[in-house]
Amino acid sequence: MELEFNDDVGTLDRPEKGDPELGPLKLLPGVWRSSGRGWNMIALPFVAESSPLNYRLVVNQYDEELEFALVDKKVPNRGIGTTENGVIVETDQFLAALDYEQRIRQVAADDFPQSGQAGPPAVPIHHEPGLWLLVTNENIDGVDIARLATIPHGDAVLALGTSSEINGVPRIPVVNGLPDGVVQDLENRYLAPYKHFREQPFKGTVTAPEFPGFDPVGPHQLLALANQGVDIARTTVLAVDTTTSTGGIANVPFIVKQANATSMKSTFWIQELKEKDSNGDPKLRLQYLQVVLLDFFPRRDGLPGLVRWPHVSINTLEKDVVDSNTYFKR
Repeated sequence: MELEFNDDVGTLDRPEKGDPELGPLKLLPGVWRSSGRGWNMIALPFVAESSPLNYRLVVNQYDEELEFALVDKKVPNRGIGTTENGVIVETDQFLAALDYEQRIRQVAADDFPQSGQAGPPAVPIHHEPGLWLLVTNENIDGVDIARLATIPHGDAVLALGTSSEINGVPRIPVVNGLPDGVVQDLENRYLAPYKHFREQPFKGTVTAPEFPGFDPVGPHQLLALANQGVDIARTTVLAVDTTTSTGGIANVPFIVKQANATSMKSTFWIQELKEKDSNGDPKLRLQYLQVVLLDFFPRRDGLPGLVRWPHVSINTLEKDVVDSNTYFKR
């Protein structure tokens, strides 16, 4: 399929800093980085000789680089409509589009039951190219933003949602990291991996005695902890969901058969701090909370269907002022 772009803007042009035509996406262009502040957990099918469990729970600490660039501010979707008096008119829709690339390397990892497959430090564990879209007109179902993502495992994602802006610190929602379809009692032997990491929290390379570690039952908690003592003036919220409107996930056949990724919800909080950067602009932080549900193994609570396992990723990144300066017109 041939794509049609707006010739006046041009593909991969540089935007103005804080370009108002990008709306809630205007602070994203540039490079964001995080060192050791990313945390991830995922349950995976696994056969362990020393355990009756048929899965293992993996937890990771990671570094991340997240890069955004302008594609176009007026990508056209062509259409027609009819006015109240029956006149046929053009009803073209225009989208602003940012290209992004997410690169993640492991800092430390552990799993239970131990498999010997958690991997060494510095190994790449995730690569994701994609797009963020702003719907500038002809909104349907209240949707004003979208995220498209492709993952090398064989997944293609379309998540739709809404943007908003708040003053001050964002409220990090509570997330239950336990699987749905299993009696959610940590004394339940089937939840032994979650109990293990609840009682012996994974701390990665963090040695500070006050650091609580990553809690698989409440995986959101480290995001809230990262905001303590940070003076945040304003937060832009980008919330998208594959179960909204026409969103969804398509997977290769093996994934569908073995551990099907059925939904994804993610929230990005773009934070403008009261503290200034070297350019005299507000320092920028980016936090996200993402939950992908993986469906595998029959439910163990007597109900039909499959267990739904939360695959949770969280991180707190800061914008790299020096590298990001190249993304804007001078």
